[in-house]
Amino acid sequence: MAKTIKVALAGAGAFGIKHLDGIKNIDGVEVISLISRDLEKTREVAEKYGIQHVTTELSESLALPELDAVILCTPTQMHAEQTIACLKAGKHVQVEIPLADSLKGAQEVVALAKQTGLVAMCGHTRRFNPSHQYVHKEVAAGRFNIQQMDVQTYFFRRTNTNALGQARSWTDHLLWHHAAHTVDLFAYQCGSPIVAANAMQGPIHPVLGIAMDMSIQLKAANGAICTLSLSFNNDGPLGTYFRYIGDTATYLARYDDLFTGKEEKIDVSQVDVSMNGIELQDREFFAAIREGRAPNSSVAGVLACYEVLHQLEQQLAV
Repeated sequence: MAKTIKVALAGAGAFGIKHLDGIKNIDGVEVISLISRDLEKTREVAEKYGIQHVTTELSESLALPELDAVILCTPTQMHAEQTIACLKAGKHVQVEIPLADSLKGAQEVVALAKQTGLVAMCGHTRRFNPSHQYVHKEVAAGRFNIQQMDVQTYFFRRTNTNALGQARSWTDHLLWHHAAHTVDLFAYQCGSPIVAANAMQGPIHPVLGIAMDMSIQLKAANGAICTLSLSFNNDGPLGTYFRYIGDTATYLARYDDLFTGKEEKIDVSQVDVSMNGIELQDREFFAAIREGRAPNSSVAGVLACYEVLHQLEQQLAV
């Protein structure tokens, strides 16, 4: 029997819980430590999922001799620093998107991952959603070529709250977090690097200190284009919606679900072993550890995304 992979999860908020729910369905994996800032709330989550070790310090978990790997669902601003700490401690690591909030941070992570040879993966979930996997396979089979992607990423976040409506201790970011999903997915789905990128942003929020609205245009080397609209001001349907316009079809992807351009639902239940993109992401992480290989969305494999985000940030700073 294969050795059980023992995991620590940092961040017991909305996204950390999504990972815990996904991991429950994966054989040969045990979460042995839960790390988060609020000890009492962390204990409550740990009790629910049968996790024995609870702490507010990542370093305490990294010191556990039996620990093999870490999943980081912590604030964006901590991602690069904590990923580096995990790698230096000799642990495989999956960090939620984004890899970093600067190109320098992303480059430092990639360099250390290469040096250690450990599995280092970033949670670019869109690569794993069955809906986007279906489109990816259509492109790979030569049955569909993307001409344009039209993407809307809309939330109502005029206060600093998370997906569960709970107060956040950090500020989310349209460019370095939410745009990262689409920038990476566009190049990945087209199988072609991004060669042109433009961005505009709306007014800076007086309290949060970030732009609440943003528009991004991308072009791939193969000629495909992408238009991305992002907002924290949208008081309506929330989430990210992708329209793939191609030479043979139009697809609408809404997280794990897929529809035709005429809103006819497409059965994607056989695309992979689960309909849960987060679970599939975690399955890839653990499979890469067992097989001693680079995972899909390795930190090196997604670095080009952060190079584009850096370019866009430079434009917006002018």
